[in-house]
Amino acid sequence: MTTPPKPFLLLATRAEDVPADEEYALFLRYTGLSERDLVRRRLEAEPLGEIDLDDWSGIFVGGGPFNASDPATKKSAVQVRVEAEIAALLDDVIARDFPFFGACYGIGTVGAHEGAVIDDTYREPISVIDVTLTDAGASDPLLQGMPRAFTAFVGHKEAITVLPPSATLLVQGEACPVQMFRVGQNVYATQFHPELDVDGISTRIRAYADHGYFAAGELDLTLAAVRRVPVTHTGRILRTFVERYAR
Repeated sequence: MTTPPKPFLLLATRAEDVPADEEYALFLRYTGLSERDLVRRRLEAEPLGEIDLDDWSGIFVGGGPFNASDPATKKSAVQVRVEAEIAALLDDVIARDFPFFGACYGIGTVGAHEGAVIDDTYREPISVIDVTLTDAGASDPLLQGMPRAFTAFVGHKEAITVLPPSATLLVQGEACPVQMFRVGQNVYATQFHPELDVDGISTRIRAYADHGYFAAGELDLTLAAVRRVPVTHTGRILRTFVERYAR
């Protein structure tokens, strides 16, 4: 009898059900996985518990409301717990160079774990931007088949200002230099959102209209900004991750 492949794990932190469920649906769509093969854990709702990496093919972390650079006095008890749980998990992930992909919030989690400087210097409004592969990115297995320059969805209040020595820059942007990096050979993080399409980011724009990503009265302008040009290539990164690491 053939042993079924080990599932992937998606760690999510969105408290709002509509964008949270849509995020899961988009990860399913772009990874090509079924719900059996992509297990979601909503960390904002319950503790992560013990994770045995041998039970999984790989781990995804979705975007979320938490910022690694938030002052400790402004972090909720839930944020403090989630950060501690992910940091403990990353201890094992980094030590084993285990397949890991963090989208947007992944920059904060992996970056913070590795000692990156993270602040609001390179925050970006919700929009579509142009990004470019570095030489290291062009030769990275996860980015094979990607054009040297492509468009991506962004929207974040913090970003990496200084990469740690353990990280290799793979994708760069003009307004925010660090758009994707790798630690070891199998741990990846992006500042942009490879899991999003225009409908998905529009849902988030409406859901987080009062969360400080754009000024009051700029809802329509922000919705228009994400339709400026098509985003067509980023989703394949998630599919490639699954194809490379499913076991």
